[in-house]
Amino acid sequence: MVSINWNEAQMKFNLILSYLFLVTFLYSCQEKDYSQVIKDGQFQFDAQNKLTEIIIHDIFSPPVASRIYAYPSIAAYEVAALSGGDYQSLMGQLNGFEKKDFQASDDVYFPLAALAAYYKVGTLLIFSEEMMQEHRNEAFKSIKAQGVPSRVMEASIAFGEEVADHVIAYSKQDNYHQSRSFEKYTISADPNAWQPTPPMYMEGIEPHWNKIRPFVLESADQFKSVPPTAFSTEEDSDFYREAEEVFKVTKNLTKEQSDIAYFWDCNPYKVNVKGHVMFAEKKITPGGHWMGIAAISSKTAQQDWRAAAETLAMTSIALFDGFIACWDEKYRSVLIRPETYINKYIDEDWLPLLQTPPFPEYTSGHSVISNAAAETLTKLFGDNFHFVDSTEVAYGLPVREFKSFRLAADEAAISRLYGGIHYMPAIVHGSTKGKKLADHFLQTVQSKSENLASN
Repeated sequence: MVSINWNEAQMKFNLILSYLFLVTFLYSCQEKDYSQVIKDGQFQFDAQNKLTEIIIHDIFSPPVASRIYAYPSIAAYEVAALSGGDYQSLMGQLNGFEKKDFQASDDVYFPLAALAAYYKVGTLLIFSEEMMQEHRNEAFKSIKAQGVPSRVMEASIAFGEEVADHVIAYSKQDNYHQSRSFEKYTISADPNAWQPTPPMYMEGIEPHWNKIRPFVLESADQFKSVPPTAFSTEEDSDFYREAEEVFKVTKNLTKEQSDIAYFWDCNPYKVNVKGHVMFAEKKITPGGHWMGIAAISSKTAQQDWRAAAETLAMTSIALFDGFIACWDEKYRSVLIRPETYINKYIDEDWLPLLQTPPFPEYTSGHSVISNAAAETLTKLFGDNFHFVDSTEVAYGLPVREFKSFRLAADEAAISRLYGGIHYMPAIVHGSTKGKKLADHFLQTVQSKSENLASN
């Protein structure tokens, strides 16, 4: 008969249980690999899409919208530059952007820190802050659920917001807040001067935008355009012929030309009138459209999160300075819009295809900023970069495909003639201004020792 020592057996059993518990505990304490939770720019693209939604909701003007896109994009890029690699900080390169040292702990997950920086800056530049905060909280909840430890979440968010604070301090020195109290535009009685247009007859927006500090331009008028064609009401004058061209083109538009005009309309002030009822139509700004193109291009090229941050930051800087340069000319020449001129001197019943935006005609904002953005994106991705522009799908318009950014910019520029918004010189000289501005920007600012693609 076998004798069993129950005490010894119990001890061995307890040892085995303790060992199994210890192994299970140690295994459960091992952190999941979270290094691939944020691989590309999708989280930042989603944040930008939310920012666009809020810009439309809060009805920010195109120039102000360019500012709202720029500073958070710069903040996210600065974190990317601090994360290592060959990306270079924009501190010391942009006008007035002072250098500052940042120390990141080992717990900082840089892609998350970049996102935190974007959210903090973006939230402070809008009115509907709660909409952005809610989106931020959902994004961080999703990231944490994928295995990012709490201590890493906390360290990363804290570091990102530290960088954001530096960018916020920088933004407060650009004269924007001071400009909110500047006097409004005074309508001139000169026959060649811009007048408010129907249906809302809004006052001229941002007449002092040329006093906002640019990022790269030495001054708002650094690339001053040639003066617009001399005003005249004589039928054999150059100015009359330019107005007549707008009149005739809009009278004989093809479906393709109409589609192009509507696709690039991007007028946040569009108002529909039905009887005695007026209601606004939600539309993206021109800068918002190009920021959408930048995100689409980054996804198409399968960029990682650092390169995506670079793409958005560089594009936003080009757009921001583009609006400053364009608005400088608009309120210098203060030129009459085709709608006003044609109704008074050619056909009082004529209406443009698109609603005329509430600011002077010369030069074309679409032409300036589209070419500035296109040249910047061409520098990053190359000249023959095919992309499908789905930016306007959310606003009820179909996609359009382009073989290059420059072709897209050409289409955006000419769309303003089809829409009855601009005379041709505003388009031609606006395009030239945008290209010159971008060339200066890309020679002045270096984001990376070697770009992702070359011209």
